[in-house]
Amino acid sequence: MLYRIIALIRKEFLALFKDKKTRVVLVVPPLIQLLVFGYAATFDLNHVPFAVYNEDSSSASRELIAHFESSPNSQKTTDISDSREIQPLIDAREVMLVIHISPQFKRKLVLGEPAPVQVIVDGRNSNTASIVLNYTRSIVTDFNLQWAQQHGRASPPVYLQSRAWFNDNLQSRWFLVPGIVGLLTLLVTMLVTAMSVAREREQGTFDQLLVTPLRPIEILIGKAIPGFIIGLFEATLIILIAVFWFEIPLRGELLMLYSGVFLFLLSAIGVGLMISSLAATQQQALLGAFLFLVPAIILSGFATPIENMPDAVQTLTYINPLRYFMVVLRGVFLEGMPFELLMPQLWPMALIGVTCLFLAGWLFRHRMV
Repeated sequence: MLYRIIALIRKEFLALFKDKKTRVVLVVPPLIQLLVFGYAATFDLNHVPFAVYNEDSSSASRELIAHFESSPNSQKTTDISDSREIQPLIDAREVMLVIHISPQFKRKLVLGEPAPVQVIVDGRNSNTASIVLNYTRSIVTDFNLQWAQQHGRASPPVYLQSRAWFNDNLQSRWFLVPGIVGLLTLLVTMLVTAMSVAREREQGTFDQLLVTPLRPIEILIGKAIPGFIIGLFEATLIILIAVFWFEIPLRGELLMLYSGVFLFLLSAIGVGLMISSLAATQQQALLGAFLFLVPAIILSGFATPIENMPDAVQTLTYINPLRYFMVVLRGVFLEGMPFELLMPQLWPMALIGVTCLFLAGWLFRHRMV
């Protein structure tokens, strides 16, 4: 039995690697996607363009503007001398933020009265506007504390001091890149396994398997192991790039991380083989894989929290293995979570994998009868 399975595994690798284009497709596109996602997919805003409408022109107002200019998150583009200039700048997207300082700004500060500053933000993208507003609050708070210290004023009786656990600098790349490990591993594994049996049927070699001594379970194992090896290689390569190129901290144990990788690959291969056993052509297998991939990515919590989704959609995510793997990846990378805390994420992946492999095996026997 073992000899027959090894022979089938060898045949699968020969079929995959005999074409130079296939070898390139398995390695190069995932690396390009990782680099593109790693640099482009970010919630951080750098060099936010802003304009200043300063009606005070005092040392205090200039000091406040200097705080904005010295921030790495903002970049002054122009000064405004008339309120009618604000709307055209916002409408043309030349600036995202306009700071309006009233004529009585310094006088009110000296008298200890509230000195309001108007902030006008481009709200067409609500997420971006919220981030810009948070940056602005932080800069104004720093100015308030510094002004109070320099002029012998009492500091605000209560102020918020934030400390971010697990991601001290609040870099969104630390949150996104570990998730990309799951995305690309699923993509490559699904494509390899989903095309496996469909390729045999399209080329007419699946009938030849039927007359060999191979049993359905042996064919299933022989088809699954190459996908597992390729998926493990891809996951390892992407993890190395995430750690050494993007400098994402890996605070947990490698054994814990690869336990999650193993179970995730088991579930991904099971789904891929189910799709492959149902498809008659490679085109059908490819469409079936993408039909699964797109909802799986959207419902995984990669970019949007699952808690924000409707209840019915949240229930649907429980059959998505990528949902659990995202928690494992981010938990091991950023938090160093131990096995007992990640166990609720591991056993569902194992259950999905075993169930899908069982169904794939049943489909193999059904199609071979």
